[in-house]
Amino acid sequence: MKDLKEFDISFIGLKEGIHQFEYTIDKKFFDFFNYDEFYDSNVKVELSFLKNTTIFELDFAFSGWVEVACDVTTELFHQLIETDIHLVVKFGDEFNDENEELLLIPFSENKINVAQYIYEAIVLAVPLKRIHPGVIDGSLHSEILEKLKEFEIKEEEEQEENKTKENDPRWNKLRNIQIEKNKSNGTS
Repeated sequence: MKDLKEFDISFIGLKEGIHQFEYTIDKKFFDFFNYDEFYDSNVKVELSFLKNTTIFELDFAFSGWVEVACDVTTELFHQLIETDIHLVVKFGDEFNDENEELLLIPFSENKINVAQYIYEAIVLAVPLKRIHPGVIDGSLHSEILEKLKEFEIKEEEEQEENKTKENDPRWNKLRNIQIEKNKSNGTS
């Protein structure tokens, strides 16, 4: 996988119509891009390639998982990946991939490498905040979670504290002094 040639689609020899390609994406794939946020991966990519005379349509379907660290507990877990992308390829004077859904390639080109599109789709399919499913459903037991629970502020304690402050007559006397002072200065 040195230069990702297995992701080249040579369209010169393909007949018009739909062609199917399948790829399995693992950790080595992301190593090529120097992307180290995934500890492991197993993503199946199904590519439907529709060849017409002047235009190509590529439909990618992704399913699988990538292993990432939880942002709360740092525990590793499998983040599910389910996404798809659509790409239209047209011929033009020069290469242009500024539009995420349209790729222009020179008339002289005879193949397309889809590795970059696969890489970007998988990376963008992972949520920005990665939370272990066990944290959400309460089934994960970890030292870090126990520590976080110790430092968690309880709502009831907060409410009791606020009630104490409201009912403490010393605060009322201080408020009255402040109000009387403002009245005598003419600011109230």
